[in-house]
Amino acid sequence: MRYLIILLLLPILSFGQKSNHTLKSVGLNKIAEDYVRLGLAIGQYDPDFVDAYYGPDSLKPVGIKGSVFPKDSFLDVSNNLLEKLGAYKAKDTDTSLSRRAIWISRQLIATKRRIRIFSGDYASFDTEAKELFGIIPPNFTEDHFRNLVTQLDRLLPGQGSVNERFQKLANRFIIPRDKLDTLYKVSIAESRKRTLRHYSLPKTENFRVEYVTNKPWSGYNWYQGNFKSLIQFNTDVSAFIEKAIDVACHEGYPGHHVYNTLLEKNLYRDRGQVEISLYPLFSPQSLIAEGSANYGIDVVFPGEEKIQFAKNVLLPLAGLDTTGLTTYFRALEIKGKLQYVHTEVARRLVDGKMTDKEAVRWTMEYGLFNEGDAVRALAFKKKYRSYVINYTIGQDVIRSYIESKGGSGNNPEKRWDIFERLLSNQLTAADLQ
Repeated sequence: MRYLIILLLLPILSFGQKSNHTLKSVGLNKIAEDYVRLGLAIGQYDPDFVDAYYGPDSLKPVGIKGSVFPKDSFLDVSNNLLEKLGAYKAKDTDTSLSRRAIWISRQLIATKRRIRIFSGDYASFDTEAKELFGIIPPNFTEDHFRNLVTQLDRLLPGQGSVNERFQKLANRFIIPRDKLDTLYKVSIAESRKRTLRHYSLPKTENFRVEYVTNKPWSGYNWYQGNFKSLIQFNTDVSAFIEKAIDVACHEGYPGHHVYNTLLEKNLYRDRGQVEISLYPLFSPQSLIAEGSANYGIDVVFPGEEKIQFAKNVLLPLAGLDTTGLTTYFRALEIKGKLQYVHTEVARRLVDGKMTDKEAVRWTMEYGLFNEGDAVRALAFKKKYRSYVINYTIGQDVIRSYIESKGGSGNNPEKRWDIFERLLSNQLTAADLQ
């Protein structure tokens, strides 16, 4: 008889558990909607805050914005939402709800910092990086970069400074302006084909390409929602042959376009998680977005495949000679290790410890940029500040996480699988370390 009573009670208990979960989901969904409303309201004042939004129109601001940025009101709303989320993080045994609450909380901490920055209330570079993106990048001395440049000194042929010799070699592989469209589209098509061998993307996913000028970046993906992107290329930036591959992967496949597409499909459309429909640029989400977009280049073109694609496909299309290409790509490997110079320059600029002139010198001498690109890089750092860490430490965090799970270059299929899971879930640096 006792067993019969237990069996009769099981459906009631199960119903109670489901009802409890449903009630909690409704509560969290309301907080998520208010988080989206807050972000869109901030975006009315801060034009760089909202990178993408594909949620319901009902959450967009109604009426005309005020003439004064309501800093204190926005901070109050952020704090109120954080307080409400505390109950889900501290007590909720439903891990799916808890994970959502933690993710939204980290996004809100970044929102508070961005509100202060937009109001002219600045903190140190490290504080800003931690609150916006969830991590503090390592410090490097000038000697660290000098030692890496010495390796290039031994590799590069000819006479003159390392930068002069590198630029002379690199200039052999600048894509002619009238070939840019062809090479970018061919590179995107190849990276898309390779990505689709491993991932099932929505049949309607697509992108269009535009060419722009007077921008501080080399490429940008404007995700439009409904699995579509606008990819813009800045024709002011020197278009070296490897950039056609890098930007195609970074902005397209398996980079920003794929990342946003998978999040929209798997989290927003399939699970109804409205918070993911808002992508605030200055948030922990960007460390995952930029880090995975950079790491994705090696996922699509592992080992020597990048140089082979450049040699066998891109250079003939561009009408360029392949002489010196192997040396050039070896130099690019060392240049890749110098990427933290951009983080260090940004840190010193934000903290008031470096002049613009010194920033350009460091970017040319240790970043191996020509003067024009170094000046544009300075404009990027002054506008986006600590955002630059997402390209460097973001990539390192992604690489370490995937390889720690067994997704090394020696196991490409597993690497693709882990990478897809990473692109399809709400993760921040804290989840990967």
